[in-house]
Amino acid sequence: MSTRVPRGAAVVVQAGKVLVVKRYLRFETSAECVMCEYADAPGPQCDGHRYAVLPGGHVEPGESAAVAALRELEEETTLTGAVDRLLWTGSHNGRPAYYFLMTGVSGVPELSGDEAAEHCATNHFALKWADATDLEDIYPAELYQQLTRLLQVSDDAG
Repeated sequence: MSTRVPRGAAVVVQAGKVLVVKRYLRFETSAECVMCEYADAPGPQCDGHRYAVLPGGHVEPGESAAVAALRELEEETTLTGAVDRLLWTGSHNGRPAYYFLMTGVSGVPELSGDEAAEHCATNHFALKWADATDLEDIYPAELYQQLTRLLQVSDDAG
């Protein structure tokens, strides 16, 4: 049995909002689509999925989940920063996921990397600063409560 490659994700909070990657994804068939698989969409067509994720991706060989989160943040958004701390662990499409709060974030977020290269009508990406009302479509859904609590604490502190 092969092990699932972990995912490292960056949580960037600014002015009571969190940076997310809004996505629309559609394949010809549900058999091709990982989101259909995890949503138990019966198919055979993939009807398309609108959702948001935190910037992040695969942990590469020889790197930690924290380093992957930083690398993915820069690759996907052009932002740089540092890891403040591990916020949560969970699962993303059946693989371990690690969510890190970022600090010292600098730059202006711009879609870049694979997301910019693969951006098209059936694989659309957009960066958005989301408040709690914009997080209903966050994936995985378990992040909704964690992120809204984090944003509440951020609002209370700031």
